Amino acid sequence: MTDESNPKHPESLHSHKVLDEKKFKHRNETEEEVRINLAAAYRLAAMKGWDDGIYTHISASIPGEEGAYLINQFGLRFDEVLPENLVKVNLQGEIISGQGPVNQSGFAIHGAVHAARPDAACVLHLHVDSVIAISAQKSGLLPISQHALRFYGDIERHRYQGLALSASEQVALISALGDKKALLLENHGSIICGVSIQQAFYLMDVLDKACKIQLLAGGVEGLITPDPAICRMTYEQLCSDGDEEGQMEWPAYLGLLNQ
Repeated sequence: MTDESNPKHPESLHSHKVLDEKKFKHRNETEEEVRINLAAAYRLAAMKGWDDGIYTHISASIPGEEGAYLINQFGLRFDEVLPENLVKVNLQGEIISGQGPVNQSGFAIHGAVHAARPDAACVLHLHVDSVIAISAQKSGLLPISQHALRFYGDIERHRYQGLALSASEQVALISALGDKKALLLENHGSIICGVSIQQAFYLMDVLDKACKIQLLAGGVEGLITPDPAICRMTYEQLCSDGDEEGQMEWPAYLGLLNQ
């Protein structure tokens, strides 16, 4: 006999209110809505194989509560994250409310990005295999697919400097990110910034696919790339939804959790 009320049981993925359509809202205007959408993002990331044991994080700011963010409880797998076990922290990763622990060193990247980029309502820092592989290539992400063109001129890279994020590296990382949506962390992973949880998750999905396509294409020799003017035009077309990017796709992503 199974216990579907146990958040660690796989069946709770389908029964929890994170999938309750009556409670679900596309926006992130209240803390409850942010909790529901952020928990869904964690579980979707687990389904896509973007998790790395108990490491890496997705954080989101809380509307109307400056300096307050939600992040996963350290020690839980992504598929165990629920709206109610997300932890509220400040920019230093110190717990404001909720049950810890919190990986403060892991949140250091998130805190730095949130502080420097008020527009980044959601920050994903993940160790996705395809992205790490591309981050280790000198050429970085190439404009060889329509998916990659979403990041044309909208992605930078940061040199690997070890596990701990020192104060000096924090400055360098933020400088490298600038106003871009994506940052390749060489030999490490990526950072994605979104004006919403929906946009950030969608962009991570596009980046993952772009990296997989590049890896399937093989070496850089003989690859076909569009003219720069076409790349720029396509990028602008792909960004035509503005801050609404990812909103239309979000219900379809949530549908994956109901399968």
